[in-house]
Formats: sequence, C-alpha cells, structure tokens
Amino acid sequence: MGGIGIWQLVIILVIVLLLFGTKRLKNLGGDLGGAIKGFKGAMKEGDEKSETNTEDQQSVEDDSAEKSKKD
Repeated sequence: MGGIGIWQLVIILVIVLLLFGTKRLKNLGGDLGGAIKGFKGAMKEGDEKSETNTEDQQSVEDDSAEKSKKD
C-alpha cells in the first residue's frame, strides 16, 4: 500500500513519451537545465554580494569605532 512501484513509473514514462515525443522532451530538458543553471548562478551571485556587503559594513563599523576613540 502507498508508494509508486517501478512498473507505475515505466507506464507513466511511456505515456509521457507518447504524448510529447522525444524531441520535445529533449528541448524541455535542456530548458529546465538552463533554468536551474541560471538559478544557481543567481544564488551564488547573491551570496557573493551578501558577503561583500557584510565585509564593507564591518569595515565601516571599525572605522567609526576608531574615529570615536580618537575624539
């Protein structure tokens, strides 16, 4: 009870192939791969910006603390 067996997956795959065809599925797979790659790149870029902003903020805080001590 529950769970999907291997035969159900094979039947679903055959139905999808019959409905869409291999060429269309290949294009869909390529588009999906490109979207995932773009998403990962955006996430990596966001992390780099976050780290840069954190370092810049720390630098500004350090400079402010030094100026406060001088005054």
